[in-house]
Amino acid sequence: MKCGWQSLSRFLAFVLLSCCVTGTVAQAQGVVPGSGQKLPQVGDDFEEPNWGFTHNMPKSSEEIDEQTRYPTGSSTNGRWYEGIKRGQPDFMKVVPTPEGGLPGSTGALLMRTLYSGVPGRLSNEMQQDDLVINCQQRLRTAISVSQSPSAVVRVYVPPFEQWEDRQGPSLGIRLALDTHAWVVPESKKKKNSFFRSPSKEYTTEVYWPGMFIHFRSSHDGRYKEDSAYVTVRGNLRGADIKGPEIKTVGWWTFGMSCSPDGQVHFYAKPGVDDLTPADHITSQQPYSYNAEHFRTMFFNVCNRDDGKTWSTPWIIDDPSIYVNGSQRVAQRSQ
Repeated sequence: MKCGWQSLSRFLAFVLLSCCVTGTVAQAQGVVPGSGQKLPQVGDDFEEPNWGFTHNMPKSSEEIDEQTRYPTGSSTNGRWYEGIKRGQPDFMKVVPTPEGGLPGSTGALLMRTLYSGVPGRLSNEMQQDDLVINCQQRLRTAISVSQSPSAVVRVYVPPFEQWEDRQGPSLGIRLALDTHAWVVPESKKKKNSFFRSPSKEYTTEVYWPGMFIHFRSSHDGRYKEDSAYVTVRGNLRGADIKGPEIKTVGWWTFGMSCSPDGQVHFYAKPGVDDLTPADHITSQQPYSYNAEHFRTMFFNVCNRDDGKTWSTPWIIDDPSIYVNGSQRVAQRSQ
C-alpha cells in the first residue's frame, strides 16, 4: 500500500511540475502576435483605390537638430503620420501585391527614402525616416499591457540585387511603448553643470523596441555573397541581439507582443502564414524597462544620406494591432 501511495505521489508531482514548466515557457514566449481581437480602426490593408500621402515638406528632423516642421505629413485615410523625430520616407505608393502575398491582397505599400537627414543638409551618413501607425488618436487611448497587445506585419524582402549597397540596417519594425522610470528629463540633459550631474525624475518614459533587417554586401570584401539577417532591440541594456538569418527573399511575417509582466516578445518567419509559438525569437525587457502601455507600431526606412542613394525598396502589407482579454479598447475603436 505504501509503495502505491509513493507511486501516486511521484505521478502527481510529475504532473504538477509539467504544468508549471509548460506555464513558464508559455509566459516566457508571451502571447503569439496576432492572437486575440484585431482592432479594425488602426493598421491598413492598402486596398483603398485612392490611398495617398500628403508629405508637407520639408520633413521634421527633431532627433538631429531639434526641428519639428509643421504641418507634418499624413495619409489621406488618416491611418498614418510622419514621425516628428526623423520625418517620413520620401516616396510611398500602393503597388500591386508581389507574388506570394496574403490571399486576396491586391495592394501593398512601397516605401523608399532619399533625403533621410536634415532637409537641405546632407550628412553622408546612415539616417532613417519614420512612418507611424495612427493608433492613439484613432483609439483615443494607449493600450495597457494587461490586454497583451501585439502587432503583426508582412514584409516583402526584395532580391538582393535591388538592395542599397550598404552594410547595416535597412528596415526597422518598431513599437512605441511607455513605462515609468527614473530618468533625466530632456530639458535638463541640455544644461551642462561643472559641479553636478542633472537630477533624475520619476516620470513617463517612451521607448522603442523592435526588429531591424540588416544587409551584408558582397562588395564589402568580408562576405562572398549578399545576405541579410534580423536583429532585435534589445536586451536589458538596450543593445541589439542577433536574430535569424534571412535565407529566403520574398514575403516574411514579423510580430511583437507585450505581456502583463512588461516583457516584449519577438517573432518572425518566412512566408505569410500566421505566426505560431515555433516562430518565437526571444523575449526581453529592453533597457531594463517593464512596459506599461502599447502606443503604436512604426517603420524605419534607412539609407546613406548622400542625396543620390535611394534606400532599398521596402514593401509592407496588412500591418495590424491585436488585443486580448478585454473588449474596452476594441469597443472604443468601433
